[in-house]
Amino acid sequence: MTAFPALAAATLPADAVEVGRIADAWGIKGWFKLIAYSNDPQALMSAPSWLLQPAERGARTFSGTVLLPIQQVRWHGDTLVAASPEVHDRNGAEALRGARIFVAREHFPKAEDGEYYWVDLIGLTVRNREGVELGSVKDLLSTGPNTVLVVGYEANGKPQERMIPFVDAYIDHVDLPGKTITADWQPDY
Repeated sequence: MTAFPALAAATLPADAVEVGRIADAWGIKGWFKLIAYSNDPQALMSAPSWLLQPAERGARTFSGTVLLPIQQVRWHGDTLVAASPEVHDRNGAEALRGARIFVAREHFPKAEDGEYYWVDLIGLTVRNREGVELGSVKDLLSTGPNTVLVVGYEANGKPQERMIPFVDAYIDHVDLPGKTITADWQPDY
């Protein structure tokens, strides 16, 4: 069942990235509040349309993947709000509550030299200068002044993690096509 007949069914591209979700309706004219998964939600704000999938929990007012054209996204205080020409009133916005928002990579702003999207780093193999494999990036943590790579590896048959600051002092090179990161770090076993 589709919440809005005007929302076209779509296919989620392989390079789509989940960038947020619709939190709730905002006002009476069909606007909705957003929860962005990034402190700097440029991709969410600049994409001309989003791919939506139903909430993982709670009521589902549509199924599959649908395309939602976006008219405007803006900050309202510390909250992101958005409007779509296909959502005309509060009821329509409420029907999208919890929907997961995906954006195709083609709509991401180009990263500057030496800057990377977190999603591009997850899964990369981390090796030290001597070529010893330290594990693969499972997650990243923002600690305020810098970001920390959470590198997963196995020791004695048990999954382990090591934390490596993602700063120039420890990271020598990021090779996205080669799916590797070279770090000045020693194994801690």
